[in-house]
Amino acid sequence: MTRLLVRNALLLTLDPDRSDPFRGWFTVGDDGRLTAVEPGEPPAGLLAGVPADRVLDVGGALVGPGFVSAHSHLFTSGSRGLGMDQSLYGWIEAMTRYTEVADGEDIYWTTRHGAQDFLRNGITTAYDFTDAGLVFERESDGVARYTATLPDPLYQHAQARAKVDAGLRSVHSVMLGQGAVETDPALAHLDEVVRLAGTLDPDLLLRVAISGTVQWAESRDAAVLEVAAMRRHGLLNQPHFLETPHEVALQQSKFAWYRDAGALGPDLVFGHFIQTSDEIIAEAAAAGCGMSWQPMSNGRLASGVARIPEMRAAGMRVGIGLDDQSCTDVSDPFGNMRTALSLVRATYHDPAALPVRDVLELHTRGSAEVLGIDEHVGSLRVGRFADFLVVDPRRPDTGPVWDAHGTYVLACSLRNLRQVWSGGRLVAEGATLCDPQADEVEDQVHERMARLRREVDGA
Repeated sequence: MTRLLVRNALLLTLDPDRSDPFRGWFTVGDDGRLTAVEPGEPPAGLLAGVPADRVLDVGGALVGPGFVSAHSHLFTSGSRGLGMDQSLYGWIEAMTRYTEVADGEDIYWTTRHGAQDFLRNGITTAYDFTDAGLVFERESDGVARYTATLPDPLYQHAQARAKVDAGLRSVHSVMLGQGAVETDPALAHLDEVVRLAGTLDPDLLLRVAISGTVQWAESRDAAVLEVAAMRRHGLLNQPHFLETPHEVALQQSKFAWYRDAGALGPDLVFGHFIQTSDEIIAEAAAAGCGMSWQPMSNGRLASGVARIPEMRAAGMRVGIGLDDQSCTDVSDPFGNMRTALSLVRATYHDPAALPVRDVLELHTRGSAEVLGIDEHVGSLRVGRFADFLVVDPRRPDTGPVWDAHGTYVLACSLRNLRQVWSGGRLVAEGATLCDPQADEVEDQVHERMARLRREVDGA
């Protein structure tokens, strides 16, 4: 049965086998996946057979796939505005000051708050680095570590439940710890995380992954442990790597740890990957590695500008993420795309260094491809989930649409985001979420963060 028929849309499908944009229609089946995507008007027989309350006429608005964030930390949603003038490691200390004393229920609500914020802003799928419950220790702006105590699987599972309860699709990423952690208990911990994840809706929790820790590790054993974990369960690994501009030589030297451990390959996606060299880019690309790019975060934390043109020219897969909600602060994929364009074009003095159509692809299908979930999300193609946005350039009016991609990326913003749909179900109308618990989520986060502040600061 048809759950929804969408018509009169200017479609940006991001389907590599089609030429966008085109005016057309699509249908959604009861499983929430697209059953047809076609130009023109739907056949009269089809239109007559679908009840009126299941027909959405978007009035010529732009319709594109939900954004995919290739790199996110949803639990930080209650910590925005902290570490305002710090680089990465100082900011991490400031941002985790209060969540370090959080319990599983606290972290459930902050994660759910972050998930619903993503949905409201048109991000329907996210790679989410969960809070591991480890303590961050900074030695300097370029040297830091996480404590080696193994995190609690139930603490991390609370964050998986929060995303599912909010209705956000995700890749659920867990940190194993590093340093003195022995291999066997770390992998046993991972076994339990994967088992718990398997109890949740697989249409929402799309994949489990690990958060690599080599950037902070003091021993090559961290890379060996990550490879063992990847192979044990067939997991993606996205480490934060070559991010901070401090101690660059030390960071670059650890690339060999991944090479020697046998980690390089399609299931290794480097998060940030800014402080690279020609040799590192060439080797990572040749091995099939991907990278996730967080332009707004990289600018906010003064981390630098990733060498996106060289990476793409080398054949490296690239996706775009929103990163922490406390270092991107406003989870705005439109602003993130424009920041990406501005940083790359200004750095390379070349507007062709990153075309407008390409940056939209990187934040949708490109991110899905990097994460290995493009058979589910990232484009409007038959068989993918009907996760889509209705973006109206006339409300408020942005003027004539000379080029749909140009208007969508350069002229539209959250103010033009009329509706967000996930699996053919409406999840946000303007800035209003359809989740009846949305207000409770906000109240819980304010109350809990106030309590955590009192515990830490004594006031």
